[in-house]
Amino acid sequence: MYQNIMPSLNNLIQIAALLTAAAAIPTGFENELTERATETDTAKRATCTVNSVASAANLSGCTTVVITAFTVPSGSTLTLAAASGATITQTGDITFAKTTSAGPLLTFSTNNVIYNGGDHKINGNGASYWDGQGTDGELNRFKGYGTFEDVTILNSPAQAISVGTTGSTVIQGITVDNSAGDAGALGHNTDGFDISASSVTLSKNVVKNQAALLCYSGSAIVIEDMTCSGGHGISIGSIATGKTVSGVKIARNTITNGLYGLRIKVDADATSASVLGVTYEARTPSLNFLALLNTRRNVISDITEYGVLITQSYPDNDGTPGTGAPISGVAFTGGTTSVAVGSSAYTLVIDCGACSGTWDFSGLHATGGKGHIIAANKATISGGTY
Repeated sequence: MYQNIMPSLNNLIQIAALLTAAAAIPTGFENELTERATETDTAKRATCTVNSVASAANLSGCTTVVITAFTVPSGSTLTLAAASGATITQTGDITFAKTTSAGPLLTFSTNNVIYNGGDHKINGNGASYWDGQGTDGELNRFKGYGTFEDVTILNSPAQAISVGTTGSTVIQGITVDNSAGDAGALGHNTDGFDISASSVTLSKNVVKNQAALLCYSGSAIVIEDMTCSGGHGISIGSIATGKTVSGVKIARNTITNGLYGLRIKVDADATSASVLGVTYEARTPSLNFLALLNTRRNVISDITEYGVLITQSYPDNDGTPGTGAPISGVAFTGGTTSVAVGSSAYTLVIDCGACSGTWDFSGLHATGGKGHIIAANKATISGGTY
């Protein structure tokens, strides 16, 4: 009988010893562990305010960033590199003083970011630079990836937004307003968006400038429901040596009052480069019958030089084309792309040295001007009016 009791008694003694040891842990040490856990948790949830260049220096632990109104002084640039998944909200305007600093003046460098400009401005003070000659250097550069929306980029000295993102990105509801550069024809090289990235969607943005909306390299790019005025329209390129653009959809955009409407331009001396699969379309991705009835179109009007230009002789518009960067798979489908040009402009010019395939132009309806010039090399143009 005692033999059966002894193992249970031994177990009780061991449990009691463990409880006594646990009770001996200092209360202060226990509190310290709790405080450390709380501090770590707080750091991950930190809300940070940016109201100066200095306050943006270390945002790596910030998952919520609030930008208030301030001026970036001459000689300084600004980088916003918050924690992955951060929400960045602008509650006031950011103004850049005239500077000799090389661009970009403002860099967003956060993965999986949600940036909302709150309909405020990023003011580049472009009038202090514009001389009618132009320069290089971005006002804003979007790195990382995520969603960027609802801000006005005002008076960029040169290119407004450079897109160099590394993951799926949506840019929507942004206005690039360089219309003040029209005065005296001083604004120059004020590109709206320069894209060198893949998996990018530009949607419902407005561009008022003296240059183009450009795609230099990348794949799976959508440019839709945009409004562009006063510039050089929507361009693929110029495509330089080693650059490739593929899988681009340009849908339901409005382009007015510019030198060009739609362009694909390849450097005449480019090699090891290509353009593959560019589709201009009007179709709304919806099964709703009423939505289909009210589908918008690509509408290009008041163009003074080229309604549609596809050239491999850049920087010439229609010169001696190169052969080192082939173009294939260009189409106008899924509804009408309407193009109206002025009396001295061309509706359509194709200037190819290395083009191939059957290009379905059934959705292109271009009118006005001096007509068209087609030197399509080995490409066959099917359908359309121009």
